[in-house]
Amino acid sequence: MAPVIKTEKITHIYSAGTVFEHTALSDVSFEALRGEYIGIIGHTGSGKSTFIQTLNGLIRPTSGTVFFDGTDIRQSKERTRDIRFKVGLVFQYPEYQLFEETVFNDIAFGPKNMGLNAHEVAERVREAAGFVGLREDDLEKSPFELSGGLRRRAAIAGVIAMRPEVLIADEPTAGLDPAGSSEIIANIGAYRRSTGATIIIVTHSMEEIAQNADRVTVFDGGRIVMDAPPAAAFSRSDELSAMGLGVPAATAIANRLRARGLPIAGGIITADGLRAALRELRRGAGSA
Repeated sequence: MAPVIKTEKITHIYSAGTVFEHTALSDVSFEALRGEYIGIIGHTGSGKSTFIQTLNGLIRPTSGTVFFDGTDIRQSKERTRDIRFKVGLVFQYPEYQLFEETVFNDIAFGPKNMGLNAHEVAERVREAAGFVGLREDDLEKSPFELSGGLRRRAAIAGVIAMRPEVLIADEPTAGLDPAGSSEIIANIGAYRRSTGATIIIVTHSMEEIAQNADRVTVFDGGRIVMDAPPAAAFSRSDELSAMGLGVPAATAIANRLRARGLPIAGGIITADGLRAALRELRRGAGSA
């Protein structure tokens, strides 16, 4: 299957040629298939945010190429503009970017810029609101009348309303309580299931990745240093720790039990997996 989005040896240098020169990305090659759910992790300054902004053309790499459906996203100004509708980017704390008088108008901003007519815009707004759990009466309120969690949903809906084929979110659950975080991730999952979109999430929550991602891509020093299914990536806990990264709580507990000599299976990354392993252990002890 051909990748929906691909980078070939992209490098990005900030303030090149000055005393402030900093290489944020170095020869990064990456592919995402249509419908994949990819988690991106890395410590602060590892290049994650710069990388995702190259994927929809907000940042132009110093060298290298980004492709969407096999075509350079910068082959023309028109192509780059079109890509920004196809590859939707949700920034960290996107609710700070809400600015319209009503939630409806905020969500409608992207579809209007696509040149859709009023009927199509309204359809997109209500569809996106449904994905994120906003009620009809929420749409006529000022964004600032909503709770913090609902403002986050409204901001995400503004990107979903463009029906992107690739939805990228930078720490979409940052600052939310566990219930709010779970709801946002569920909203994004609902969009993926309904549309077949590719999801790329930057997060510090290893649990989110363990429960949802098909792949985890690890950045360190501006490079991809690991790209594997979550179970395989989190089995390399010593390497992740050396980069200042952790593993899911279930993995950490399983590792500690295994270090104490208990026959706990490898590849445990979720609470459900840990519970199943402990049940199996108890059954084995009972039959001994």
